Amino acid sequence: MPLPSHPTEKLVVFTRYPQAGRTKTRLIPALGAAGAAELQRRMAEHAFRQCRALAATRNVVLEVRYDGGREQEARQWIPACLPCGPQIEGTLGERLAHCISAGFAEGMQRVVVIGSDCPALTPAILTRGFELLQEHDLVLGPARDGGCYLIGFSKPICFGWHEIAWGTERVLRQFLESAAELGLHWTLLPLLADIDRPEDLQTLAELTNDFHIPASDE
Repeated sequence: MPLPSHPTEKLVVFTRYPQAGRTKTRLIPALGAAGAAELQRRMAEHAFRQCRALAATRNVVLEVRYDGGREQEARQWIPACLPCGPQIEGTLGERLAHCISAGFAEGMQRVVVIGSDCPALTPAILTRGFELLQEHDLVLGPARDGGCYLIGFSKPICFGWHEIAWGTERVLRQFLESAAELGLHWTLLPLLADIDRPEDLQTLAELTNDFHIPASDE
C-alpha cells in the first residue's frame, strides 16, 4: 500500500554532540571521559538507525535537534538524510515545548520526541507510539529511572513544562499529574531503561554487545 503523500507525523531526536568531558558526565567515573562520550555517540547513532527504519515503513518526518558542538561538527556526524539543527537556548522544558509547538505549526497532527539514551527503543515501539496518538492526547515512554524516553502529543497543549523536575525520578509522575489537571487522555508505552548512570551499564550489557565500551581511561 503506498504511503500518504503528505506526512502528518513528526519524530524528533533530542541528543548531545559527543564531547569528552561534556557528555554523559555521570558515567565518567565508570567509563572515563572518552568512554562516556563514545557511548553517547554509539547510542545516538543507534537512535538514528531506529528512526530511519521507521521511516522506511511509515510516512513520518524525521529531525534531529542537538546540543553542544559546532554546527559543522554536528552536520558531519549526523547522517545527511536526517535534517538537523541546534536546540534553542533555555531549559529542557523550554526546548521541548519549542520543538513540539514547531511541529504542530508545520501542520503535523502527531509529534513525538525521543532521547538518545534508550538502546531498547525499536521501530515497533515508535510505531506503537504514533498509533496510540490517534486515540490519545499524550503518550509517554516511561523509563526505569522515573523519567521518559519518549514524549508524544496529538495536539498543541499549553503544558506545564516549567513544573517538571527534569533529570530526576519525579519526571513521569509530574507529567501524569499535569496531564490529569489538564484533563488529557493519556497512555503509556512499555517500561524501558535509559542509560545515564554507572548502575545502568549492566542493563546495557544484557541488551546487546553493540555498545561495548573499554574500561575507564582515567
